[in-house]
Amino acid sequence: MTQTIAPKIALVTGASRGFGAAIAEQLAMRGWHVVAVARTVGGLEDLDDRVKSAGLPGAGSVTLAPMDVTNDDAMRHLCRSVHDRWGGLKLWVHAAIHAAPLAPMGSLDAKDWDKSIATNTRATGMLIPMVEPLLRAHDGTALFLDDPRAGQAFFGAYGATKAGQIALVKSWQAETARHGPRVVIATPAGMPTATRARFFPGEDRAPLASPQDEARRILDTL
Repeated sequence: MTQTIAPKIALVTGASRGFGAAIAEQLAMRGWHVVAVARTVGGLEDLDDRVKSAGLPGAGSVTLAPMDVTNDDAMRHLCRSVHDRWGGLKLWVHAAIHAAPLAPMGSLDAKDWDKSIATNTRATGMLIPMVEPLLRAHDGTALFLDDPRAGQAFFGAYGATKAGQIALVKSWQAETARHGPRVVIATPAGMPTATRARFFPGEDRAPLASPQDEARRILDTL
């Protein structure tokens, strides 16, 4: 099969809502082709509709990939498809997250704990070796999003598994510093997302940064 070298291919995992959807939309508006991964089909379709309805000259496009990042076989098949079609990736943005409800450690729910580990930590560790060859092929960049909550009251499941995710990413960052791919960790400002609303119900959302503005800001730094 003859591969088409397309240097502006991005994979966004967790692309159906919040910051993940915003950064996928911004990438498409800037002419990228975005492979958008998420479990929520409706959210992915809304993303595609926004990109198409914008009608911007030179805008890119979106391939919808409704799947769960914790499904190793599905993600492995997707990465193989990306390789066969484009030869690699220029950017991977990992925004998939499970935000377990806040709870004291003495009342930690086993299902939420297992899902937090599976989504926030294990999936990251499994995806890195799948995606790394695709990024190497196109001298690409991986972008991860920090949200330092470890050790805060009631954030046990989320804080521990998010900290574990970032620890994995920092090891990968150190290992690839000389020869790539480039690994970037960014900390977005507080945004009025569903995740934050789950953590801070009733919060005044007016002072928070919009996901679109944060997506533009962080993409500009790349």
